[in-house]
Amino acid sequence: MRVVLAEDLFLLRDGLVRMLEAFDFEIAAAVETGPELAKALAELQPDVAVVDVRLPPSHTDEGLQCALAARRARPGLPVLVLSQHVEQLYARELLADGNGGVGYLLKDRVFDAEQFVDAVRRVAAGGTAMDPTVIQQLLSRRSANEPLGALTPREREVLELMAQGRSNAAIAAQLVVTERAIAKHTSNIFAKLGLPVSDDDNRRVLAVLAFLDQGR
Repeated sequence: MRVVLAEDLFLLRDGLVRMLEAFDFEIAAAVETGPELAKALAELQPDVAVVDVRLPPSHTDEGLQCALAARRARPGLPVLVLSQHVEQLYARELLADGNGGVGYLLKDRVFDAEQFVDAVRRVAAGGTAMDPTVIQQLLSRRSANEPLGALTPREREVLELMAQGRSNAAIAAQLVVTERAIAKHTSNIFAKLGLPVSDDDNRRVLAVLAFLDQGR
C-alpha cells in the first residue's frame, strides 16, 4: 500500500515513516510543505495520504486544503488528517463531500502504533476513522432534549464507537458483548435518531457524524 506522508516536524515525520514501513506500507513520498504535498498527490497517485493539517509556508490549514483539493481532483482519495488539537471545522470540511476514505486523528494517537496503523488501513479501504475526542465534543454539544437524550448510556457508548468508524464486530469485541447485542443497539440508535439503517459501515458512520454536527 503506497502512502504519501506530509509532516513538517522532521522527528515525527521520520518516526511515522519508520512505523508505517514496519507494518509493510510503502512510503511513496514523505514531504514537509504544502506545495510538496500537492505535487506528490498529483504525480504519485498514492493509495492513501497521511497529512498534518498545518504545513509550511502558511502554517494554517495548508495541509488540509491540499488534501481537499486532491480529493476534488481525484474523488475518493483516502485522506487521514493529523492535528495537534481538536478543530471541529477541519473535521467538518473533511467530511463535507459525504464520501468515505477519510480520517481525523489527534497527533497523540500516532504514539499507539496499532491504533494508528488500524486507522490508516481503515481509511485506505474507504472507511472512516474519527478521533474519539472529536466525537465526544460533538456529543457534548447536543441538547439533552434532542434525540440523543433518549439514548441509554450503553447506546451512547455504542454510538461513540460507531462514529469512530468501528464495525459491529469491533464494537462487540471492545465492549465484550455479542455482535447480536450490538446490532440491536445500533438498530435502536438509528430509530431514535431518525436515521436510515444501512449495512454499509462507512455510510452509517457518515450519517451519524452528519447528525451530530447538526445545529453547529
